[in-house]
Amino acid sequence: MPLSVQDVDRFEAARPRLEAIAYRLLGSAAEAEDAVQETFLRWQAADVERVGVPEAWLTKVLTNLCLNQLTSARARRETYVGQWLPEPLLAGDPMLGPADTAEQRESVSYAVLALMERLSPNERAVYVLREAFDYPHREIAEILDLTEAASQQLYHRAKRHVADGRARAEVDEAAARRIVEEFLAAAVTGRTEPLVRLLTADAVSVGDGGGKVPARAKAFEGAGAVATFLRGLFAPGVAKRAIVGGSPELYIWPANGAPALVAVLDGRVVGVMCLEITPEGIAAFRHQVNPDKLQRATEQWAATDHGEPLLTIW
Repeated sequence: MPLSVQDVDRFEAARPRLEAIAYRLLGSAAEAEDAVQETFLRWQAADVERVGVPEAWLTKVLTNLCLNQLTSARARRETYVGQWLPEPLLAGDPMLGPADTAEQRESVSYAVLALMERLSPNERAVYVLREAFDYPHREIAEILDLTEAASQQLYHRAKRHVADGRARAEVDEAAARRIVEEFLAAAVTGRTEPLVRLLTADAVSVGDGGGKVPARAKAFEGAGAVATFLRGLFAPGVAKRAIVGGSPELYIWPANGAPALVAVLDGRVVGVMCLEITPEGIAAFRHQVNPDKLQRATEQWAATDHGEPLLTIW
């Protein structure tokens, strides 16, 4: 039986929340959209008159679709070219979801999305549903077909894994932006010393080119190695211009809730550098340059008044 207008409207009202859940679970906007669309097809095929609580039904279907996707994604990422990083989302993207609490903001931060790759699919699902959307463990257990005690155990384990990877406190947004500005000024000097002073001793830098844009397969580790890499990254070069098709403009713009460096060429986002900023210094650089993971960012960029670039590189 075709869905009534009311049933379609009910799904569309739930879509933003479903997309936000799926993005946090999958780390990919494109895959999140696919999961939500598949959820709609399941809703369309269901006897909706017999669905007692549509929100709970939709969340259960979506979450289990994402769990299946995560299981197959692990196998695909074993053959992924280079490092795999999540797809960044720029400020204003509705898929970022709720950001009213510190837990909600942290759950969609680029650093935490990267750390969640270490979790099992069930750990990730429990963490997202509890931390970002405040689902009680009773409902999470029903969604995942677990006991309430198992849900609590998975949540504490996931939270511990994430905390172990983020042992430092963060700084506020204004201070973070100042540090990004200082970093950019240091990066274009052509010297490593100013960069080293801004980094933590154990800083890391990792890039995701997806085999389509050159990116080192192994992370750079340690302040010296990272500073040397970054100095070279920002240095002018004919080969770099050839890869992206010109000289990108750089902006400081929020990505996943924190100031990031966004490289734009002819209106197309060609790179997003997310910095993990702590009171001790910059702990990590995560560069997303895979064009497949920047399409949504480009769309969001086109819809945003972003002002003038800070500088043009290369």
